[in-house]
Amino acid sequence: MDVGSGGMLTIDGTRTSGNDVRTQNVTAALAIANIVKSSLGPVGLDKMLVDGVGDVTITNDGATILKLLDVEHPAGKVLCELAELQDKEVGDGTTSVVILASELLKRANELVKQGIHPTSIILGYKLALKEAVKFIKQRLTIPMTSMSKENLINAAKTSMSSKIIGTESSLFAEMAVKAMMNVRTERSNGEIRYPVKAINILKSHGKSSMESELVDGYALNCTRAAQGMPTSVKNAKIALLDFNLNRHRLKLGVQVLVKDPKELDAIQQREVEITKERIQSVLKSGANVVLTTKGIDDLCLKYFVEAGAIAVRRCEKADLRRIAKATGGELVLTMADMEGGEIFDPSMLGTAEMVVEERVGDGELIYIKGCSATAAQTIVLRGANEFMLDEIDRSLHDSLCVVKRCLESKTLVAGGGAVEAALSIYLEDFATTLGSREQLAIAEFAEALLIIPRTLAVNAAKDASELTATLRAQHYAAQNDESKKDQMYAGLDLVNGVIRNNYEAGVVEPAISKVKSLRFATEAAVTILRIDDMIKLNPSDKPQ
Repeated sequence: MDVGSGGMLTIDGTRTSGNDVRTQNVTAALAIANIVKSSLGPVGLDKMLVDGVGDVTITNDGATILKLLDVEHPAGKVLCELAELQDKEVGDGTTSVVILASELLKRANELVKQGIHPTSIILGYKLALKEAVKFIKQRLTIPMTSMSKENLINAAKTSMSSKIIGTESSLFAEMAVKAMMNVRTERSNGEIRYPVKAINILKSHGKSSMESELVDGYALNCTRAAQGMPTSVKNAKIALLDFNLNRHRLKLGVQVLVKDPKELDAIQQREVEITKERIQSVLKSGANVVLTTKGIDDLCLKYFVEAGAIAVRRCEKADLRRIAKATGGELVLTMADMEGGEIFDPSMLGTAEMVVEERVGDGELIYIKGCSATAAQTIVLRGANEFMLDEIDRSLHDSLCVVKRCLESKTLVAGGGAVEAALSIYLEDFATTLGSREQLAIAEFAEALLIIPRTLAVNAAKDASELTATLRAQHYAAQNDESKKDQMYAGLDLVNGVIRNNYEAGVVEPAISKVKSLRFATEAAVTILRIDDMIKLNPSDKPQ
């Protein structure tokens, strides 16, 4: 920047302000929402994304689609980050949160054009959000006091319905619920948690997706380092190492002057013995399974074969950390002790009932069963090709997150547009009680929520206007007539194109998913709406 003639400030760049910048931002947001719009719901379609290298991704997941898009527009980036946040926090509902945020923006922009100040709209949106969350918690949530397994399976099935495994949802939903309930852990403060990371998902080519299986234990996509080793070890004591078990060599830059050639042999012999001592130290501690992130020399494998132990090399560090947690062991970075010697402490060993190598598909997997500290589960996915396996993996991850949220929050809501339609009716009534400008913003917020049931109906090739009107009528009756209170859970049946009680039909979602997606969508819309000036500086030509 520099001060030009007359004291005016000139900027080396372009400046867009007022309505122009708002319209640009809204256009960018709508463009991104339109990309994911057709993938919403149980009859949504998939997207094929090809990157610069030519790698193909076929997916239906909103967060994955937006992550792979190379978005340059700043407002567009906000929406991509919004989907990522929803994926991280809830795991599901990424598509709907983006569609809702863009619709809120579009309607806010129309209000600005009518002469309403953005601050009034922002206040109205925030008030509407507060009322909506209060209404969901008071009237729409279904408590899962009994924590029935059926409810959990229904929530998992709802999450899968829009994905590639929708047709096989009964098998995968059962698998997801069983895996999640098996990894239940209680913290020292009495808090109960269900960590998704304790479930390892492995992909193996061949067979059909119906032949995927849940294994009680942790599986590694590795094989034994030598064929002479046993294929299974009972009462396993597992050493987890993060250093090389190759033949010891002198460090670079070390010079040894040898006058007698016999001394050279002695040096080489000592190099071999150093590694032997290291391995003997590990085996003496009682270890009969050794997993390392680095390599194991052929010379060293001999000692493991003789001891009847299983050794596995080149394991992933993340896998070893999880195994350490599950078996009560520790990842050992070095064997050096305070005196400068090398010892292996037996307290570092993890324990498990059994470690076994089994053939799956074209390769072998190492299963660690009956972990002592915490339960670990592995789901081995089977499928025809890489694209299908990747998509099943993403779908299953979403379902696991949904089951986790249900178990931790213990509340459900009916799906299929039921919550959005109920909120729309409630907020319209609430808007009429206000005598300020916020009334218009709240009315627009209520209208914007209907984009979800509308999009669901359009994607299912049904009459969106008629279905949405019928849905609204039922929710209006439920909120104003005590005798029709059971219509509170009315939602869309997209296969037959009718309205039904979605709670009874088993279409349910965790309440936290809806609350958070409303919060995130409103915050993103407000963030973009606040912008009234965009200054884009030109790249400087000055040498660095």
